[in-house]
Amino acid sequence: MAIRVVQYFKSLSRRYLKLKLGLSPQQNLFYGFLTYIVAGFLLLLLPWAQARPISVIDNLFIATSAVSTTGLVTVGISESYTGFGQFVIMCLFQLGGIGYLTFTTFMLLSTTRRLTHWHKKILTSEFTLPVTIKISDFLRSVIIFTVIMEAIGTVLFYIAFSKEGYNTGDALWNALFHSISAFCTAGFSLLPNGFEPFSDNTLVNSIISILAIAGSLGFIVVTDLAFKIKSKSHRLSFTTKIVGIGFILLLGIGSVFLFLTEPSIQSLKDKERFLASFFQTMSAMTTVGFNTMDYGTFVLPVLLMVIFLMYIGASPSGTAGGMKITTLTAMLAIVGSRLRGKKRIAFLGKRIPFERLYIATSSFIFYTSIIGLGTFLMTLSEHFEFERILFEVASALGTVGLSTGITGELSLFGKVVITVLMFIGRLGVLTFGLAILAQKPKNTDQDFIVEEDLAV
Repeated sequence: MAIRVVQYFKSLSRRYLKLKLGLSPQQNLFYGFLTYIVAGFLLLLLPWAQARPISVIDNLFIATSAVSTTGLVTVGISESYTGFGQFVIMCLFQLGGIGYLTFTTFMLLSTTRRLTHWHKKILTSEFTLPVTIKISDFLRSVIIFTVIMEAIGTVLFYIAFSKEGYNTGDALWNALFHSISAFCTAGFSLLPNGFEPFSDNTLVNSIISILAIAGSLGFIVVTDLAFKIKSKSHRLSFTTKIVGIGFILLLGIGSVFLFLTEPSIQSLKDKERFLASFFQTMSAMTTVGFNTMDYGTFVLPVLLMVIFLMYIGASPSGTAGGMKITTLTAMLAIVGSRLRGKKRIAFLGKRIPFERLYIATSSFIFYTSIIGLGTFLMTLSEHFEFERILFEVASALGTVGLSTGITGELSLFGKVVITVLMFIGRLGVLTFGLAILAQKPKNTDQDFIVEEDLAV
């Protein structure tokens, strides 16, 4: 009997492996993240995961939000889930943050020192890397950097929460949970009102900002900078330069705009006003989703600015969502070159390969179309102001997690739409499209010019 059971499981394992090998990389990512969501959803349905009865759709919404590292919630986490349920949610956004197969592939590298062809295909599809960075080096950097940053964040958060009067156990659990949430730009919080009570707390604002920026800048940038520190001869990739310049520029513009135009921020003292302006802009750009101000009170121009920042996002191959700075760069390069009457598409004097422009243009059109379609579908069932609906849709697809306060009041149809948008946002709009259409695009990375390559 035991032999038959073993043989059955071996046969089942072979069939499963054959199925995975028969899928395109995009389909593997689709079903991989879907498996994470279903597993988390089933665990959250367990009686000992819930502090009070939670509906099926709300559990599915939370599981999807966690895996997609969005942070939108229809129920309060601390009052709705037990310690076990909170732990499940934390594991989900940790897995969602570092990416599908990242941890298991790192363990494979640690033991066998080699990657299978199947692993390389999936990881290359999930992480669009410049040809100057090897996938094995990249994965080691991802895991090591993640552990270091989250450990530092936990220690600093513990100090901050202890100063606020938390007992040792609560301070440690909140520190670990929020450190992982911040670095993975997940936006989940155990605090009833989020970080609004900490709007003038420089230490807490700094911890979240450092973790979120480190995660959202992308492991490409981190790996590239690490190599630069090790070897002065190492040349920073075009992606690193573009992400750095674009991030600083957008962060500065957004912070100044909020500082000068938002009445609720203008009423604060100088220090608090600066912190609030910077933090809300940083939260939207990094898609970390934490807030120290009530977005429901923001005036329309500020809401539109925040929507734009959520729409752009940060860096590819990081924990942040959004369309990505590199995609925006490619679109600006196309427009700029056409206006000057030049056939050569370049940015900062570097030619951008046609394949990258093709991907960026497709991403821009598809991403914008999904936001439009999602907003249209939401208006069919929801009766909130248009800007609030658009804000919610942009936040979901960008895996941001910011809200004007309407998430918990959404109808069943509205929750389903937002759930689908969060999943698409985590997967990536092009990956989602290719997975649905079952396309297997040829990998042309080897054709790119190294110093002019741009990951989008």
